[in-house]
Amino acid sequence: MNNDLLYQVALTLVPNIGDVHAKTLIGRYGDAHSVFKAKKKELEKIEGIGSVRAGSIKAFTDFSSSEEEIKFMDKYKITPLFITGEQYPKRLLNCYDCPALLYYRGNADLNTSKIISIVGTRNNSDYGKKVCEKFIADLKAENVLIISGLAFGIDTIAHKASLKNGLETVAVLAHGLDRIYPDQNRALAKQIMAQGGLLTDFISNTNPDKQNFPKRNRIVAGICDAVIVIESSRKGGSLITAELANSYNKDVFAIPGRATDAKSEGCNYLIKNNKAALISSANDMLDMMGWHSKPVSPVKKQRELFLELSPDEKIIVDILQQKDGTHIDELYFKSGLSSSAVASALLMLEMQTVILSLPGKVYKLA
Repeated sequence: MNNDLLYQVALTLVPNIGDVHAKTLIGRYGDAHSVFKAKKKELEKIEGIGSVRAGSIKAFTDFSSSEEEIKFMDKYKITPLFITGEQYPKRLLNCYDCPALLYYRGNADLNTSKIISIVGTRNNSDYGKKVCEKFIADLKAENVLIISGLAFGIDTIAHKASLKNGLETVAVLAHGLDRIYPDQNRALAKQIMAQGGLLTDFISNTNPDKQNFPKRNRIVAGICDAVIVIESSRKGGSLITAELANSYNKDVFAIPGRATDAKSEGCNYLIKNNKAALISSANDMLDMMGWHSKPVSPVKKQRELFLELSPDEKIIVDILQQKDGTHIDELYFKSGLSSSAVASALLMLEMQTVILSLPGKVYKLA
């Protein structure tokens, strides 16, 4: 039995301890086992914990549930991704309510350089289907990881189009990995596992209850560089995901529709209220994200060798040399620098005209 994993799972099962609390506790103690070993008086003094939550931690004794979950993971080759682990999706770390522990069954790299989430209505029109399929087909050469939620409608279309075009796709679930919802997507889920993966923060035996879907949506919104909304009513999961993405400072894009079409009302609302940028194609999104792949010229590389850069600036330049346009989140986790150090290095590099700042928090070499 993996002792670290035992306490990691257990921490997510303690009553009154949510993701924000767990993140605070791990930040204070470094690992889950140390949280359980801490004295109650010490726990009570931590901001946001207090006596009730401290009492819940000290009173927790049901480690058998954690043991059963580990056996389930071993049996079905599920990878646990704890918040302090190397494989944990780094983009999620910038979200205040990121899950402390994720369960993953798949082979896609959740820290790959380009990730988008595609969301939309469960009751799509032919227009929405064609737009979604064309959008993904046009990304075929860009090596983009596609995230969605395995729901009927746009989610299903996005996953199927990704598989068809040889792109990896990951489905984020609102339940445990011992089941698939909707059941009609069971065969699709198997294909996704072979060319991407299934991801959730819910333990096994968790039903796809209504309250779980907004919780699922925060992962869809936080794990990516950008959220694309393709057909949505004014209310529903897609708008929740877009709002969450905005709160996480992610780029949000929406496909417009006719003013009289209820299925496009949500997209039009996001665009009208400056909560999403209007795009009509994948090319629009690639332009705005600075993702069009272009080799860095040898002349440019040679010129940079003569610049007097600080160690932090050199790290940033080395990353930017890898491709033509890099999102700031990628700079954070590839550089290993603090957010303030990255911001300072970017400012100095801009002042020296070494780099350019593009829309969507993207940077490239000048």
